[in-house]
Amino acid sequence: MNQYDEIKNLLKRSRLMLEQSAPINLDADIESEVDIETSPEDKTKTYRVSGGLIKLHGKDKQDLELTTDEKVAFQETMDEFVEEVSDLSDFGVLNMYPNNVEWSGKVIDFDIEFFYSIGENQGVYINGDMIKLDDNLVELINKLTVYYEKFKSKWAKVLAQRKKTDYREDEPGQ
Repeated sequence: MNQYDEIKNLLKRSRLMLEQSAPINLDADIESEVDIETSPEDKTKTYRVSGGLIKLHGKDKQDLELTTDEKVAFQETMDEFVEEVSDLSDFGVLNMYPNNVEWSGKVIDFDIEFFYSIGENQGVYINGDMIKLDDNLVELINKLTVYYEKFKSKWAKVLAQRKKTDYREDEPGQ
């Protein structure tokens, strides 16, 4: 087996694993808390916002609170992507860390997965299998790249606001 076949098999297995995970109800129009996972060093809390999932990562309870502005930013992100990049898209979980935001999904009509990151490994990444190179693909890649700049700007502001806000000021008796 050559390297190409090995990589192709690994991609196939990872896609199968993703497909076997629990289905997401994309018709939900209300936000709701989905789950809480805890580990000694990192805590997470996942919220459903208008059919999408946003997962907050942090060290304490304040890091895991989703604000109204963050909900609006996430809704706008999904709506703008559909309008500016592709209306045939499935979105993955948006992961918000203290110093990074990562978001992925799939552009269905091209069978391409995209990944946006504004942290340490910032940039746009795509993944696909046997993608036809033509003008439509070039146009999609340009749209993904242009939209990434809007995504990066919006979520960098969200991260900056989270760092600036001292949640303890709002607590009674402080």
